[in-house]
Amino acid sequence: MKKIKILWADDEIDLLKIHILFLEEKGYEVTKATSGYDAIEYCENEDFDIVFLDENMPGMSGLECLQELKKIRPSLPVVMITKSEEEQIMEEAIGSQIADYLIKPVNPNQILLSLKKNLEKKELITKSTTSAYQTEFRKLGTEINNCVRFNDFVSLYKNLVFWEIELDKLPDESMYEVFQLQKHEANSAFSKFIKKNYISWFDEKNTEKPLMSQNLIKQKVFPHLKDGKKVFFILIDNFRFDQWKILEPIITEYFKVDEESLYASILPTTTQYARNSIFAGLMPSAIAQIYPEIWLNDEEEGGKNLYEADLLEKQLTRHGFSIKSNYEKILNMKDGKRVLDKLSNILNNQLNVLVYNFIDILSHARTEMDMIKELANNEAAYRSLTISWFQHSDLLKLIKELHNLDVTIVLTTDHGSIKVTEAVKVIGDKKTSSNLRYKLGRNLNYNDKAVFAITKPESVFLPTSNLSSKYIFGLNSDFFVYPNNFNHFVNYYKNTFQHGGVSLEEMIIPVITLSKK
Repeated sequence: MKKIKILWADDEIDLLKIHILFLEEKGYEVTKATSGYDAIEYCENEDFDIVFLDENMPGMSGLECLQELKKIRPSLPVVMITKSEEEQIMEEAIGSQIADYLIKPVNPNQILLSLKKNLEKKELITKSTTSAYQTEFRKLGTEINNCVRFNDFVSLYKNLVFWEIELDKLPDESMYEVFQLQKHEANSAFSKFIKKNYISWFDEKNTEKPLMSQNLIKQKVFPHLKDGKKVFFILIDNFRFDQWKILEPIITEYFKVDEESLYASILPTTTQYARNSIFAGLMPSAIAQIYPEIWLNDEEEGGKNLYEADLLEKQLTRHGFSIKSNYEKILNMKDGKRVLDKLSNILNNQLNVLVYNFIDILSHARTEMDMIKELANNEAAYRSLTISWFQHSDLLKLIKELHNLDVTIVLTTDHGSIKVTEAVKVIGDKKTSSNLRYKLGRNLNYNDKAVFAITKPESVFLPTSNLSSKYIFGLNSDFFVYPNNFNHFVNYYKNTFQHGGVSLEEMIIPVITLSKK
């Protein structure tokens, strides 16, 4: 194994023999320099893994030497050692991108700790994370088996997301593969739970039903409006809980999290159903009955979510709100800039609703464009693209503009998505809906064990255009394919991100309340 090479620059290097012997006994190779000039010369001619640099040396100070070293080897970690605790010196050193800062007199253990922090950090994190997950593996297995209520699955899903993000950091993918198997097991348990319990959620006597799409605004927005607060209701289409957790550190620089909760998207987990239900405050069959001019069934031509602003206004009126409100849909940078440009005007509204469609667009592009398929070839890469978008988005610019104002932000989504891997054969007629994760039709032929079938759509308040129509939903990471050209469509859609069916990722979704820090 290659020895770690240390350059130690100190004009009193002879007084550090005990420290150098200690490091050499630990297997490190130490090169000694007695001035900043010598340190620079060594670095010009040799490769070192780290430099210990005395700040107070004659001729050339440690800070001056540091600047020159960074010109030669910008990524070389430098640990500054000084007798001084003056704030100005520390600020200058930190501003010059030092790796660590030690105050004399230092002891051998401090030096060893600094080496491990800076040179063995990845290895230590890997060992620690792997060991912790191995310990947690059995606990998660027991938790999966013990889930009997929706809130049990919420707790389980939070734990799974935590470990998925932690395991993303490991260079070795073997443990992540084990995790994916465990997440699949969790989704299998969740699918069985939904098949057994979903219909009962629409029983008024059921006291254990979760918060669902049709009641989201009523429960999460109306209380703030009643208190006279200005609310920005921001809905990011197709926004999963794991994506919220990776954006949370950025957002909490500007706002504090008052409440982080997870609610249940209705089925089908698509914009047409879930998002219309959110803005109407009604289930889809009620929208179709009360506002027939607004609702379009699957087989009908035309946009399926063109009237969200109208549905929202009707919901506000129905609940007795007479307030100034505004609705904006952001599909591209031009739309985002338009919202920022008129921010001073829309701040006069008590309620502003903003729908951002980027992640949904990314998900569809992941299916249709080879370049995006390469960029988002796994879950970690998909999350990474989400961060890249957000860091350069007009949404982040908006959050920065709002953070000094007395506003409440309710950040949420209409549904999530899942990476589909297994094809399930379904036979249907020409009028059967085209979604890969659910089908609506009259003459559906399928394996009942492989789907969640709702033969009486009225029992879950879903509309149909025919009395014999039924809905079937894909489970776990399955997707529906017709027998015709089966292999072609399997290869085309496998490993793409889809939504509409039953999974933790699609149905258990975030709603976050943010307020001024």
